[in-house]
Amino acid sequence: MTARTLESDARGGIPRTATFRDPQIEMAHGAGGKATRRLVETLIAPILLDRAAQLGDAAVIDVGRQVVAMTADAFVVQPLTFPGGSIGTLAVHGTVNDLAVSGAVPKALLVTFVLEAGLPGDILEAEVRAIAQAAQHAGVVIVGGDTKVVEHGKADGMYVTTAGIGIPDPRACLSASAVAPGDRILLSGPIGDHGVTVLLARGQVALDAELRSDTRSVWPLVNRMLAAAGAGVRWMRDPTRGGVATALNELAQDTGLAIALYEEDVPVREEVRGVSEILGLDPLHIANEGQFLAVVAPDYADVAVAALRATPGGEQAAIVGEMREQPTGTVIACSSYGTTRVIDMLVGDPLPRIC
Repeated sequence: MTARTLESDARGGIPRTATFRDPQIEMAHGAGGKATRRLVETLIAPILLDRAAQLGDAAVIDVGRQVVAMTADAFVVQPLTFPGGSIGTLAVHGTVNDLAVSGAVPKALLVTFVLEAGLPGDILEAEVRAIAQAAQHAGVVIVGGDTKVVEHGKADGMYVTTAGIGIPDPRACLSASAVAPGDRILLSGPIGDHGVTVLLARGQVALDAELRSDTRSVWPLVNRMLAAAGAGVRWMRDPTRGGVATALNELAQDTGLAIALYEEDVPVREEVRGVSEILGLDPLHIANEGQFLAVVAPDYADVAVAALRATPGGEQAAIVGEMREQPTGTVIACSSYGTTRVIDMLVGDPLPRIC
């Protein structure tokens, strides 16, 4: 969430239009669902953002003669390492993915560490090396950052914050306002891997599954899709906190359209499905760190999916839904048996500290 300017009110001061009424901050406010959206839209955005600014994964700004995309993120995952990744790899991938799904080529990162006194030096070194390796693989450079140390017990070992810079890709012209009825919804691969992997890595649930986090840069997939079908790509989003359900609900609300989700076509690994059923979770609400959603014009949908499937890591890409006119602002899951159900965005905080 980034703003171009801060617009003053009629008296020349800071806008005071916030309507946030929650008595205190709860964990749900950081889970990416309804509480998060309420916090941002009724408190943070009205005070800090230019009234013309749009909320999204990155902001595009003019810097002299260059147009750049900028984003920022923070990572507070527990445990610090898990099968397939760590807080360091998440910090890189989460930031470059926000740029990628905003239609920008990731170029550079700033990385800040908040370290807890008593953190073993070898753990810190491992995460610094993980960041360096992930950045090299993602094609971005680390250009600076900061380091702070807080008292023991105050930072879960470490927190990492990032700022990312990218260059807008001329092949991408993305906006929720461009989405129209009949457009197809694409998903780059299986959902729920990251959230369930982190949950099991905590050792608080007596379940065993061969899963790894999907944390990775999605730019190679986005790049191939734009090369094949760029003129038809309307919108993209990486469904991290709050999962696919929350990202699609935000799209439905932003466009005023309906979304028909072909639930049986959504790729989900059997391990994720099994753990979710046992724990009463919905894979559509579980965070992902290496997948993205795209809305593509119907004439380009098959070409876009073919491009993704031909790219390493995109073999399970699928068309999972379409935009419709009614019921407005709603996501409806449709089954092959003709039944439907409303898919709401995430409520509460079923999987804390996953990204």
